[in-house]
Amino acid sequence: MEHEYLYIAGVGLVISIIAVAFSRRTGVATPLLLIAFGVGASYLPGVPDLHVEPDLILAGVLPPLLYASAVRLPVLDLRRNLGLISWLALVIVVVGALGVGYVVHLLFDVPLALAIALGAVVSPTDAVAATAIGRRMGLPPRVMTVLEGESLVNDASALVVLRSALVAASAGTFSLGHAVGDFAWAVVGALLVGTAVGWLTVLVRHRLADPVLNTSISFAVPFLAFVPAEEVHASGVLAVVVAGLVTGHQAGKRFSARHRQMERTNWATISFLLENAVFIVLGFELPRLLAEARGTTSDSRIAAMVLVVLLLLVGLRFVGVAGPLLMDRLRREERADRVRERLGQFEERIEGLTPSSTQEIQRVSMARRRLARASADIAFEQREPLTGRAGLVLAWSGMRGVVTLAAVQTIDVDAEGRSTLVVVACLVAVASLLLFGLTLPPLIRRLGLRPVSPAKQRGEFFTLMQQLRDDTVAQLGPIGELVVDGEPIDPALAESLERRFLPILLGTIQQLRQQKPGLREKSLLVQRLYLDTMREALLSERSIGAYTSETYAQAEALLDREEQRLNAGI
Repeated sequence: MEHEYLYIAGVGLVISIIAVAFSRRTGVATPLLLIAFGVGASYLPGVPDLHVEPDLILAGVLPPLLYASAVRLPVLDLRRNLGLISWLALVIVVVGALGVGYVVHLLFDVPLALAIALGAVVSPTDAVAATAIGRRMGLPPRVMTVLEGESLVNDASALVVLRSALVAASAGTFSLGHAVGDFAWAVVGALLVGTAVGWLTVLVRHRLADPVLNTSISFAVPFLAFVPAEEVHASGVLAVVVAGLVTGHQAGKRFSARHRQMERTNWATISFLLENAVFIVLGFELPRLLAEARGTTSDSRIAAMVLVVLLLLVGLRFVGVAGPLLMDRLRREERADRVRERLGQFEERIEGLTPSSTQEIQRVSMARRRLARASADIAFEQREPLTGRAGLVLAWSGMRGVVTLAAVQTIDVDAEGRSTLVVVACLVAVASLLLFGLTLPPLIRRLGLRPVSPAKQRGEFFTLMQQLRDDTVAQLGPIGELVVDGEPIDPALAESLERRFLPILLGTIQQLRQQKPGLREKSLLVQRLYLDTMREALLSERSIGAYTSETYAQAEALLDREEQRLNAGI
């Protein structure tokens, strides 16, 4: 049938929309519904065979998915949780790959290199289902940050181990030293490439006024980072993540509100389509993969391998989460007291300085900022500690997804027992989605985890806005004292702006529309001046981190709305 794949794509889109709507009403994880729909569709009469090349997913689908997630993740939150995220995404993934590999090799007589390849593809978690459940159930922001940050980095570490294992499989031997060297270069090379691509594309986009061109360049960024990194044998997916983090961190300073809003909308749509498509394709291909595996091994052997691998992954994740949290709990107060003492000594030295030059004044200002940032980090640890209940949720969020499904199919088609390894990895992914996806919501309810209360969030938001207003007035002076085009500002206009603009950037737009043209232009000019200064104050405050990322996002959204209103001339 001509254009049959276009029809399949159209039907897949409709299925995605239905599955998401049904998931929101019932609470069932969307990936489970999509896989079920895919399996059902594969048995429909007249439906053609569908096979998606794994390289298409790894090089064509995964980079934009990771970039979209990285752009949204606040660097402030990532920095504060970097230790735990690195532990889970690097150490636990590598240990999991090797541990699963050796156990499968010993119990099921699978060649060691191929067994480690299986361990590598099932080790990285996929936060799509977990974060969807977490947002719906109201998980604390810090738990969400760890889940999202871990899923960004663990794909890279797993794929590096997989690449080393596949090379070893073709060579017939596995060298741990060689694998460690490859891993180190993959990380360092990815950091270099990702940072360079992120900064260069941000600088180019900063000079483009057209939001369509600006957003179009953002579509190319994941591939501009992925391809060069892979060419130098670094981690392409980690380079994409780094480029996304750089872009997201600089967006508030370099891009206009209109550009950011358009980019957010477009990337949210792309993520929705790509994530759902992968799970539908998995469901569609699962019956065929099972049939191929049954031709080379027994159902009992497949079931035993799936059970062993799943138990190993669950056990390792519990140990991997519990260890750092327990150590942090035992040393938290002692470490906080020690840091406070050092900060107090540092503050005394700063207060004793008498800078005499502009350069010295700048150095003292930077030192004060570092001091404020360190103090804010201590306050954050005291305010939002990772408790045992939060750790239990993290440990029980071990779903596998896109990377597992795509990476396992990169194993050489001539490899011994390939079909068995592919179906085991796919079934482990499905089983993890069933196990964790169905039990995580009741676990969260049972533990009683709650997000920040709306009242507390509003109070923090208004406190931040008050601080931004005070910083702006301190820098520019009261509106009534401004001079515009060589003339003092009209007292009536100053009173109107002070009443309308500065309190919380709210008021009656209609008053501006009724003003005389010249007065109206001055009004908009003054508002832009104060708005730009408030945005600089917000960026300065965000670099310190005294408030939560959600509060900074609320403040930025409010300033963005005002910027768009001013650009519209209303």
